[in-house]
Amino acid sequence: MERLADVVILPAGPADAADLGDLHVTTWRQAYPGLLPQAYLSAMRPEQHARRFHAQLTKARPGEVVLAAEGAVGLVGYCAASRLTAGNRLADAEVFTLYLLKSVQGAGLGRRLLIAAARTLAADGARSLVIWVLSRNTGARGFYERLGGKAIGQRPVSGWGGGLLETAYRWDDIGKLAV
Repeated sequence: MERLADVVILPAGPADAADLGDLHVTTWRQAYPGLLPQAYLSAMRPEQHARRFHAQLTKARPGEVVLAAEGAVGLVGYCAASRLTAGNRLADAEVFTLYLLKSVQGAGLGRRLLIAAARTLAADGARSLVIWVLSRNTGARGFYERLGGKAIGQRPVSGWGGGLLETAYRWDDIGKLAV
């Protein structure tokens, strides 16, 4: 297991795309058995996600942030977030993804990644934050609740065969998270 002190969090760049693609597939396969269809998880391909990350990191829009957590063994986690500017938004900013390898969970790294993203978004003017999580993902829900997120609603998820719900967690004051 990585020691928390040995993991650094830094902005991801296009050169990280292949590692992020591998990490994305690995973390989803670790996080979602029993929550998402196994056929979907088995069909995931790192190369496909690497291309998506490369495009995102090459053409980053203002207000977007992708942070990578890197340890001695390479990337062990990542977080992607953005300022929200369109109408009908639940907050000024949203965390879209926050994933860690199982081997580093429970040591405070997820908290560090979320705080780093919140600080970046707050520095860009965001005052509130939202994240959506699969409603049946009780571990992730507990994590966000322990960090002060408040469940504010649910929505159906399109894809993965349907029948799934996501719960929104909101921090009304991003500054309380970005301490």
